Amino acid sequence: MQNMGGGKTALGLDTGIGVLICYFGNLACGLPLGLVYSILVVVQDQTNKVARFHAFQSLFLGVLGIIIGAVVGIGVFITMMIDVAIFGFPSVLTGLLGLIATVITLGLLYFVVMAAIKGYNGEVYKIPVVGNFAEKYV
Repeated sequence: MQNMGGGKTALGLDTGIGVLICYFGNLACGLPLGLVYSILVVVQDQTNKVARFHAFQSLFLGVLGIIIGAVVGIGVFITMMIDVAIFGFPSVLTGLLGLIATVITLGLLYFVVMAAIKGYNGEVYKIPVVGNFAEKYV
């Protein structure tokens, strides 16, 4: 998808501001603001391809983050319980899984910031894998 920026969304906001709300609404205000705004853009805005792309990408990235967070969180919890039962304290494995969770979180944050900056400028920044799904639904 090429650069198709500019204009306003069907909700009356500049496209760049709408894209920022899609991504940073999830970070700054918790999941509901970005999620609700992204759904509104997807449902209401049928003409602004940039806003729709970033709304879909934000939704898919949010779902991916929840799934990865749940899997890693459950893994950390299980290894910590096993470590405490065996050793009496959390071991290196629990710390390693915690480190992996931190790296994944920082990676997702990087993609959110890059997509928000590019989207604010009216550009399309496809996050690997997630961007391909978003492009299909635009």
